Amino acid sequence: MRPQNGISFLELLIVVAVILIIAVIAVPSLLRAKIAANESSAVETVRQISTAELTYHAAYSSIGYAPDLKSLGGPAVGCSPSPASACIVDSQMTGGNKSGYAFFAAGFAPAGSPTNTQFVASSAPWVYNKTGARNFCIATDDGALRATMGSLGGTPAPDVPTCIAYPSM
Repeated sequence: MRPQNGISFLELLIVVAVILIIAVIAVPSLLRAKIAANESSAVETVRQISTAELTYHAAYSSIGYAPDLKSLGGPAVGCSPSPASACIVDSQMTGGNKSGYAFFAAGFAPAGSPTNTQFVASSAPWVYNKTGARNFCIATDDGALRATMGSLGGTPAPDVPTCIAYPSM
C-alpha cells in the first residue's frame, strides 16, 4: 500500500464540526460582552452629560440648566460658546446616539419660573437585548446614577420623576 497524501473527507468533516461547535459556544459570549461594553459607554456618557449640565448652569445661571442636549454642544469645528451651543460636549454626544444607545437631556423650570432648576440626563438601548439591556439616568434631585431594565421600544427617561423612579445603582 502507498501512504496517503492529504486528508480524508471524514477528517475534514470532523474539523468543520469542531469549528462549528466552538462558534456556537463563543457567539453568545461575544454578544453579552458587546452589550456590557455598550452599557459601560452609556453610563459614562450619562455622567458626562450630567457634568456638562452642571457646567452649563454655572456659566449661564440666568437660564439654569440647558434646555436640551443640543444646547450643551455646538458645531464640530469653530465653536464659540453661547446659551444655544455651549461647546461643553462633543457633537457626537449631542446627536443623541452613541454606542447602541439613544441619549436625552433636558432642563425643567417650575411653573412661572424663567430658570431651569432641574435637569435629567438619560439613555436607553436602541435595540433591547442586542445593543443594551438597561436604561440609565441622572437627575438633579440627588445626582445619583440610576438604572432599570430596558424594554422593547424603550425610550430614555423624559423627566425627573421618571428618572427618580429608577433604582439607584
